[in-house]
Amino acid sequence: MNPEHPEPTPTAILDAQTRSALARFTGALSPTAGALAALDWLAHLAASPGRRMELARLALHQARQLADYMQQCVRAGHQPPAACIEPPAQDRRFAAPEWQQWPFNVWHQAFLLNQQWWEAATRGVAGVDKHHEDLVAFGARQWLDMCSPGNLPWTNPQVIERTVREGGANLWRGMTNWLEDARRLASQEPPPGTEAFRVGHEVATTAGQVVLRTPLMELIQYAPATPKVHPEPILIVPAWIMKYYILDLSPHNSLIGYLVAQGHTVFCISWKNPGEAERDKGMDDYLDEGFFAALQALNDICPRRPVHAVGYCLGGTLLAIAAAAMARDG
Repeated sequence: MNPEHPEPTPTAILDAQTRSALARFTGALSPTAGALAALDWLAHLAASPGRRMELARLALHQARQLADYMQQCVRAGHQPPAACIEPPAQDRRFAAPEWQQWPFNVWHQAFLLNQQWWEAATRGVAGVDKHHEDLVAFGARQWLDMCSPGNLPWTNPQVIERTVREGGANLWRGMTNWLEDARRLASQEPPPGTEAFRVGHEVATTAGQVVLRTPLMELIQYAPATPKVHPEPILIVPAWIMKYYILDLSPHNSLIGYLVAQGHTVFCISWKNPGEAERDKGMDDYLDEGFFAALQALNDICPRRPVHAVGYCLGGTLLAIAAAAMARDG
């Protein structure tokens, strides 16, 4: 038995299994963190009567806006009036012309006003921790998006039109697709269609070879694509969760392919999927057997040259830790 990692007790195993099941159920979102954020926001909002008055005035103003808009719709007939609120520039959910017709125009205007009110309600409450504020605003936005008229078949004019045209066949297809997704999720199968994307064929098509293997990763060196290359190599440290080829999806959608085409010598770490044998591995192991092992191999292949390192997602976190450790140790 490893003294640094003693065998877990039955009660510790029970706790770990409970937390694992809860994480799967909540999509790895902590309900405790969400509850603490909501309590922080509610407590400070309750202690801010002036802020509540502002929100009440905003709600009253929005109600008047919507009432005026509905009156204009009645007077205008088939010609819809000017909107009382415009969606954000990046929001294209209500861009179709069908959304400008009664009653769908009123529904989507009411939704946008409601969305505006909740954004105001969850932001700017004095005393709320910034992280908690972001969590509450994010949670409110998720619930609002779930209840969006564009997300409900009986309030979406495009879905209604399609349903009438196809006699409900589109709803049947959607139900069968949902059942298939649920079955695959329960059996831990990949989503349908993923078998058509093979590594080295449809994805990760940039030519390269593995130049180093450790228990935690493989280091790939990509073949040069230009007669001359820049002297300094590039080392990419990708995310732990997603595969490295998120940066090499296809010939026309590849950061790695672009860098190689610009004359760079590119190395990329491919993290292995940890199994039971790696259950005792920690951050130090990912530093030593991951980044530092890759850096040593890169220096052996390209000696006495500066290295450009690029970190992505948790790979960026690992790279920042490694850079801090190297600065500390000289």
